[in-house]
Amino acid sequence: MPRVNKLRTTPSGEPGEDAAPLPPARLRTALTVFFALDGFLFAGWVVRIPAIKHQTGATASTLGLALLGVSAGAVITMMLTGRLCRRYGSHTVTVVCGVLLSLSIALPAQTGSALTLGLVLLLFGAAYGGMNVSMNSAAVDLVTALRRPVMPGFHAAFSFGGMAGAGLGGLVAGGLPPATHLAALTGIGLVVTAVTGPVLLRGGPAAPPSEQRAANGSEPSKGMSTRARRIVVLFGVIALCTAYGEGALAEWGALHLGQDLDASPGVAAAGYSLFALTMAVGRLSGTTLLERFGQTRTLVTGGATAAAGMLLGALAPVLWLALLGFAVAGLGLANIFPVAVGRAGALAGPSGVAAASTLGYGGMLLGPPVIGFLADWTSLPVALTTVTALAATAAVLGYSARNATNN
Repeated sequence: MPRVNKLRTTPSGEPGEDAAPLPPARLRTALTVFFALDGFLFAGWVVRIPAIKHQTGATASTLGLALLGVSAGAVITMMLTGRLCRRYGSHTVTVVCGVLLSLSIALPAQTGSALTLGLVLLLFGAAYGGMNVSMNSAAVDLVTALRRPVMPGFHAAFSFGGMAGAGLGGLVAGGLPPATHLAALTGIGLVVTAVTGPVLLRGGPAAPPSEQRAANGSEPSKGMSTRARRIVVLFGVIALCTAYGEGALAEWGALHLGQDLDASPGVAAAGYSLFALTMAVGRLSGTTLLERFGQTRTLVTGGATAAAGMLLGALAPVLWLALLGFAVAGLGLANIFPVAVGRAGALAGPSGVAAASTLGYGGMLLGPPVIGFLADWTSLPVALTTVTALAATAAVLGYSARNATNN
């Protein structure tokens, strides 16, 4: 059995010797918790953006510029995180980034201007980007070990975490200051990391993933081949097109519902929670869909569904139709990103995950500031229709990638 499929619980007494394997179900549970924590913390931040916008006195464009701090911090660290995963192992990096993300989420509520908000969001984005690359790298290794396409299940946990974080934020938005809410999220994040982190640290691969692949001849130490690089970029662009929509709904969805459709703060926050719920439901069925229909049909159908749903969500004249559009968009986007990142990781390990994630999460994090500028030039509903255009593009690219997949 290749060493990539052996998981350890305690250090070995001899160099290169594996100890008793950790049960895959236990490691899968621990990694699932980290995906859920990531979504929970991120959603807890995004539902407080309207309050922090008011607190800092930012306009739509200056808020969009401040949100670029998240993008910059994340994109800068993503490729670095790939190298750290190859050197230290993705489990160790995931735990460290979990601590940093938990600490940095409290910072935005301490700011009083768009400039200082953008600066602290650099730190938040760095921790967020690092955690996403490292935990996706760990998930790719576990998928390889299990020999089943279970990647959507991890991303379902992210969505359920996002739903819980947005739901909690909606409950407290009317009566709890952002500083108190985000400080509480810091405490929750640190406790979850302290409880779950040791499982990942004990159950990590016997060697960093890149060393294992190089030893098995599945990944040359010199890096990706030209063909693999092209395919990784293709899937990275697919991830970008769909993650753009996730970022748009996360950071502008609540504002759209409240500003353009007169939703209350609680209902506006619930809009993102509904989007996260339908995305989670779609991802729970992702493994079954992939095993039954394959990657190409899953990508194309998902992109087309998301495009239709977001068009309704952006342009609907009444609140309930917009909420329905958010729900349909969540179902459509559900499995595209995990399929794209998982395929890139299967081809090139942490390097592939880092490259596809940099493109993908770049779309998630760059989308909000782009929409902010477009909203100032036109209107927020019109700006949100760009999500429809990119989801349709993902469907086209998914079909064009049919020869690069296994099915």
